Amino acid sequence: MTVLEDRIEMAHDRGELTLDVMFEWLEKMPIPEGTKVEIVGGNIFMSPQRHTHFRIIFDILEQLRPKYPLARLASDVRIDFPGYLNGFACDVAAMADRSVQDAKGRWRYQDVEFVAEVISKDTASNDYGYKKTAYAAAEVPVYLIADPYQRRCHLYTHPKNDDYTTETKIDFGDDVDLTGTVVGLTLTTDGFPRD
Repeated sequence: MTVLEDRIEMAHDRGELTLDVMFEWLEKMPIPEGTKVEIVGGNIFMSPQRHTHFRIIFDILEQLRPKYPLARLASDVRIDFPGYLNGFACDVAAMADRSVQDAKGRWRYQDVEFVAEVISKDTASNDYGYKKTAYAAAEVPVYLIADPYQRRCHLYTHPKNDDYTTETKIDFGDDVDLTGTVVGLTLTTDGFPRD
């Protein structure tokens, strides 16, 4: 076991383990620049951001700008979601017009209207599994996965009972029609790079 694992186990045994405690420990660690860090179900995940990843994120953010001002968009910013120790750093999150940050300067999951995750090989199971369940439990209306390995997007809408009732698969190059959702616009994917 590492020192961090020992501290986490001791804090957990004492009932003191919280997302704030875990992120405080992470802030003291020498994490390489450009590494995404998030806590999913109490597990810490660190993954370096590839250029393909960045380009898709940036493309999505740019396309959301007609509807969402920059002040209501986030990327790789901690948002705590329902479930056991879920401090996600969504690749893209868009907040509702009514949104305000809490006293700690964080967005509330209840205000998230749209989330996009770009798949990384090492954490793909989180995006397709655990995080999808947490986003549905949080009733995030629109969840988009961009998968450069499959060259496809997976669009999830209509959250109900900790799952999404609708899944649409869209090949890179085709449009993602969000006009019938709270987002109210169409995303193009023809500029998404492929791995």
